[in-house]
Amino acid sequence: MLEAIAKADTLIEAMGWIRRFRGKTTVIKLGGSVLDDDNALLHILLDVIFMETVGMKPVVVHGGGKAINRALAEANIEAKFIHGRRYTDDATLKVVREVLAGDLNRQLTNEVERLGGRAMNLSVHTTNVLFGERLALETGEDLGHVGHVTEVDRDVIESLLYTDQVPIIPSMCEDREGNLYNVNADTAAMAVAQALGAEKLIFLSDVNGVRLDKDDPDTIIHSLSESKVRQLIASGDISEGMIPKVEACLQTLERGVGKVHIIDGRLRHSLLLEIYTSEGVGTEIYREPAPATA
Repeated sequence: MLEAIAKADTLIEAMGWIRRFRGKTTVIKLGGSVLDDDNALLHILLDVIFMETVGMKPVVVHGGGKAINRALAEANIEAKFIHGRRYTDDATLKVVREVLAGDLNRQLTNEVERLGGRAMNLSVHTTNVLFGERLALETGEDLGHVGHVTEVDRDVIESLLYTDQVPIIPSMCEDREGNLYNVNADTAAMAVAQALGAEKLIFLSDVNGVRLDKDDPDTIIHSLSESKVRQLIASGDISEGMIPKVEACLQTLERGVGKVHIIDGRLRHSLLLEIYTSEGVGTEIYREPAPATA
């Protein structure tokens, strides 16, 4: 009986958050080690289905770097990176399209359907919603067929959300001449969140959030304002690989997204715990209120 009462208390706690976020759009960036962990992926997709069931409007944007690396190895194509971005020649682009916009995109969509949800894959093989152009590095180095998103077909995505379907979008874009580009999944998710005016953008990571000590999960900071993030970068408390991620979060907030979350996607039901509990399990970064004017 006590266990049943505890479950009821959890539902009551969640009720306020469910009401608050009903009808709101949340963009979820899925990638990295989470896609290679079948158990973690199962619970993430169950969380996404739950979110849609209680009235939120989740949109999934995914990468697939490890799956692409495996396919390249099988094809005897060497994976090459320049400043952290995958160099994408013609042969690599073909693999990226087959794996990312094909096999993986269909797999995620089918799994949502198998688990009882409704989903639609939006890719260059079906209905493309990400448009962009070739990415030019300031150093002048050539990345091949690597691009960045400049436009999102908001109407197609919102039409699916209106019919209670979960859009599943791979991180590829197309220019107006039909040329395809490989896109960093973080930046693709940012572009989608900004275009939709999302309430939240959630990065599923393999760390539990922003930490004062990067090697100690217990030093996680659960809530950060924009100014506090900048202070922690200046002091060196946020360093190395976390800096570009939180700077991307700040950029996203500046463009209208309400909050950005960084959570460990390997934690069972991390999405639900972050959204529907008071404390959460990751780090939320939020916009500060605009200063009052006379």
